[in-house]
Amino acid sequence: MTDPPSPAALILADSRFPGGGHVHSGGLEQAVSQGLVSGLDDLAGFLAGRLRTAGRLAAVFAAAAAHAAARRVRPAHWVALDAELDARTPTPAQRAASRAQGRGTARAALVAWPSPVLADLLAVTPRPHHAVLVGAVHGSTGGNAGQAALTTAYLAVSGPASAAVRLLGLDPFAVNAVLARLGPALTELAAEAARTAADRPADLPAPSSPALDLLAEAHDRHHQQEVRLFAS
Repeated sequence: MTDPPSPAALILADSRFPGGGHVHSGGLEQAVSQGLVSGLDDLAGFLAGRLRTAGRLAAVFAAAAAHAAARRVRPAHWVALDAELDARTPTPAQRAASRAQGRGTARAALVAWPSPVLADLLAVTPRPHHAVLVGAVHGSTGGNAGQAALTTAYLAVSGPASAAVRLLGLDPFAVNAVLARLGPALTELAAEAARTAADRPADLPAPSSPALDLLAEAHDRHHQQEVRLFAS
């Protein structure tokens, strides 16, 4: 993890990147609605838990996708990778959110970094999971598995952190301090994910997050009944 971040990593992690991530709170909106997160201490716990569960899962698959993209795998490998992440994402709401972000990121990535790798991936999975797409961008632009994992893990917590400012009116300086304190955990998690990047898709780790799954389903039901600020 001593390599400097690639330009693609910096752009993808930028909140101004037009991939649609700004409309997703990663379950935070529902957590706030249910009174589970109401201040900075609650937010710190929420982000740490999300990083070790949903964030780790995304990082693992982003690293695997970066490894695959760098080796220009056959299209069947992309199908298998996408299917394995689908199997590790048990709730329809979580799968829909991941694919919506993946498709949004793909649209922007095709303009910024057109490549045969992305064309191959999107030919067999037109609405890929977000982590797979982010990893593929890294691998096709010279980035490595660790960089892809770090970018994806960071996005898993930076989105909810940003949402907290809008949902709770928290001090943005204090919120970013909470995010900054996750730095060592982010680095460690990305390194762990990179070590599994060459594994077969079926053998990749499968961390679970039942609480986030339940929050996602509850948010989806409420989103259909009333106006919500975020899509997930």
